[in-house]
Amino acid sequence: MRKGYTRRPQDSTPQGKNYITPLGLQRLKDEHRFLLTKDRPAVVEVVTWAAGNGDRSENADYQYGKRRLRQIDGRIRFLEKRMEAAEVVDPEAPRSGLRATKAYFGATVRYATAAGAERLISIVGIDEVDVERNHVSWASPLGRALMQSQEGDTVVLRAPGGTEDLTILEVFYERIPVEPFQEPPASEAPRRGPSNQDTK
Repeated sequence: MRKGYTRRPQDSTPQGKNYITPLGLQRLKDEHRFLLTKDRPAVVEVVTWAAGNGDRSENADYQYGKRRLRQIDGRIRFLEKRMEAAEVVDPEAPRSGLRATKAYFGATVRYATAAGAERLISIVGIDEVDVERNHVSWASPLGRALMQSQEGDTVVLRAPGGTEDLTILEVFYERIPVEPFQEPPASEAPRRGPSNQDTK
């Protein structure tokens, strides 16, 4: 068994390129489209309606709507920056040589812990982390420990809770399913308050 070299975790969150899978990028695009074409226009409508109802300082619909607009605009700007920096890596793309046997972004890795428990994880982008699906970020302590490892290697996981040796059992590349963006239920959509007729 070969002993993998120890890689020290970086001290800060990676800047620059945003490595992401095709499905992960599509989810960002779908959320961005929803915010721009549905959510924001609906909130603007509520704010416009509420602004015509008198004193804005005591108008809950107006105050909430303005706060919600700021949140939406902030999220839109965040998504635009993430998409602009996106570097798409397709796990299903053909690979040869070491690129096919070593763990890089998009790899699925089966490993054993020091206690002998086997685990299977996929290395994905920061915006695609999903604990239930065992999707870990390439920038996380576990993701960084596994990067460039291959079957038979032993790598050292350095986490806040301490260090642990992991034995790499298998590295392969396949489609990584990403939970698609889902629009919030209609009941959560912004609605105008009751009209004068509704209160009669």
